[in-house]
Amino acid sequence: MTKFKAWISAARLRTLPLSISGIVVGSALGYKNFLETNTFWLAIITTLGLQILSNFANDYGDGVKGTDNEDRVGPQRALQSGAISKKEMYNGIILTALITLGVAITLIYVAFGKEYFFYSVFFFILGLAAIAAAIKYTMGSSAYGYRGLGDFFVFIFFGLVSVVGCYFLFAKQLHVLVFLPAITIGLLSTTVLNLNNMRDYHSDKKAGKNTLVVKLGINRARIYHFALLIIAMLSMLVYLYSTYKTPINFLFLIAYIPLLIHIRKVAKTSNSELLDPELKKIALTTFLLSILFSLGQIL
Repeated sequence: MTKFKAWISAARLRTLPLSISGIVVGSALGYKNFLETNTFWLAIITTLGLQILSNFANDYGDGVKGTDNEDRVGPQRALQSGAISKKEMYNGIILTALITLGVAITLIYVAFGKEYFFYSVFFFILGLAAIAAAIKYTMGSSAYGYRGLGDFFVFIFFGLVSVVGCYFLFAKQLHVLVFLPAITIGLLSTTVLNLNNMRDYHSDKKAGKNTLVVKLGINRARIYHFALLIIAMLSMLVYLYSTYKTPINFLFLIAYIPLLIHIRKVAKTSNSELLDPELKKIALTTFLLSILFSLGQIL
């Protein structure tokens, strides 16, 4: 594997569509012609930067701690394989964090200008928190991913912050109903993490990585998984009921078909290590739902 391919692999491109789902939803709710704005595209770049940063940090943290080893079920990581050294990955993390912060500052200035100083300060602090959360998932002695808190942070940053925050960038105000689709995207993003942790249950437990799945046990984690999906779907339905205007608002329900198929698949798969293919499916389904939902809002 060439160095370039190793970095592409470490960036985990299959996770990127999921990461921008909240941006698409929040933007569509905040401004009908969001695709024509610099705010939207800067928000996309910022979110992609945060996701790639998180992936690099995860690769580094799990690699240094020895969690990524021969027992791991998923694809081999860059540090684990030796394709990228510890120093190279660390430097990559620093560079990605700085670039992401720079884009985030540009986003804040474009969205708020000089008129909304306190909003700018708040979003700057939020940006720093997001960067810190991306890095601290598996890096350091107090990595929260090793204490079963990964699900909480994914829900907050990929759901509430992503959707509500992006909506606020456009609308400059909050609306309580926006939290419903934010909950949906947040829970579906958490579902992907839970799937990943279910797949890695045995290797994580052996390595001392106490994810929520390890804490719950695989059977309870499966029930938790179903709860995430059901609440996510119900939350979006409540939003539909509360805001319905035209039949096109129903468009996002198409994405419920693969979600229901996924529930059936997980229920029938007793060996959690065989759930790896479902990671890509649920991530792409979440992205599909965000696109269909957004079309239903702006058309």
